[in-house]
Amino acid sequence: MTDTTAPLWPAPTAPGPVDATVVLPGSKSLTNRALVLAALADGPSLVRHPLLARDTRLMIDALRALGAGIEPVDDGVRVTPAPVRGGVAIDTGLAGTVMRFVPPLAALADGDVRFDGDPQARLRPMGTVLDALRTLGVSIDDGGRGVLPFTVAGAGAVPGGEVTIDASASSQFVSGLLLSAPRYDKGVTVRHDGKPVPSQPHIDMTVAMLRERGVEVDDAAANTWRVEPGAVRAVDTVVEPDLSNAAPFLAAAVLTGGTVRVPRWPAATTQPGAELRDLLARMGADVSLDDGVLTVRGTGTVLGLDADLHDVGELTPVLAALAAAATTPSHLRGIAHLRGHETDRLAALAAEINGLGGDVTETADGLDIRPAPLRAGVFHSYADHRLAQAGAVLGLVVPGVQVEDIATTSKTLADFPGMWAALLGRSGGDPDA
Repeated sequence: MTDTTAPLWPAPTAPGPVDATVVLPGSKSLTNRALVLAALADGPSLVRHPLLARDTRLMIDALRALGAGIEPVDDGVRVTPAPVRGGVAIDTGLAGTVMRFVPPLAALADGDVRFDGDPQARLRPMGTVLDALRTLGVSIDDGGRGVLPFTVAGAGAVPGGEVTIDASASSQFVSGLLLSAPRYDKGVTVRHDGKPVPSQPHIDMTVAMLRERGVEVDDAAANTWRVEPGAVRAVDTVVEPDLSNAAPFLAAAVLTGGTVRVPRWPAATTQPGAELRDLLARMGADVSLDDGVLTVRGTGTVLGLDADLHDVGELTPVLAALAAAATTPSHLRGIAHLRGHETDRLAALAAEINGLGGDVTETADGLDIRPAPLRAGVFHSYADHRLAQAGAVLGLVVPGVQVEDIATTSKTLADFPGMWAALLGRSGGDPDA
């Protein structure tokens, strides 16, 4: 669904090879998990270098509404837990982490908690989480629709126990249940029964963060996660940069034959965005990591990509934009679950790239992209931050691209247009340009 009233942003064309150092804000995935766990902890804690963008502000607002104290400090926020309160309404916006992580926490409230969000959010599947919570002893009124809006009838405690779900549409279904599980009377055992769970690294991230806080998690059996009941230890967290948000900036280096550096890149991480190092190298870039700085240099050639992106689906829009400008065909596979994200990302990418003269075909689980001359036109964002970033990437080498509703990028980057302008302001290697 496109918004015909949204303003059009003239995507700037790169006048030459970019040369820039891009300092990224914190990871959305790590920030929102850290905030939820801090709100459930046994004492106050700090979340340092968090992302402060729409998705994380929505999470902060949701946790405050439920009783947690969250106050700014010099380099982040201090979270002070409190009993979870009901009688409140939660705005999820279009944040999947809010709509799937907060209802299990709200089940611990002492009264009703109503959830609603953006119009586009009402199309996102929620039935898996809601049915799982019912199985664990929570009363929910969703009118039988399995989508927003719905009301969680908090009873002050949740029995917990075992639940089997099909999480093949989103790893967030698993993570959302695991995060609040230590506070349930019997803990929670989640079993997945279906096609492989997408974005397994995000579940690994959840498990690792629970263990860091002293929670006992058993994930030894395939597709099964057991969280024991108990305290969540208060732990100060330093949030890593959001590696997925590095994708458009690093793609600029590949497309323009330039150089982009990203400091504070972790040597080891659970973030799926770490796979950019390998994926961009396969597309023809020179990639190196030295002293915590990732450097991507374009070689003047952009190669097509044949890859299974099942675990890194959020990188698909930018990679598809790169592939549309490549010299050889690309086959992006394992990403059927992207049809249930902020929008149907596969249909949207095919429509928008083809609208610029591209040659993209949807497959059962991905996209086939063939080289074709691209032209000016409007690139619709569908209220999806990753789609808007893809349009900006194509605009680097296709004059006349206009991205609809570039402001939607504020979902995970507070000022993407400003960062993009700064990236191009150093074109040609002149730091004073």
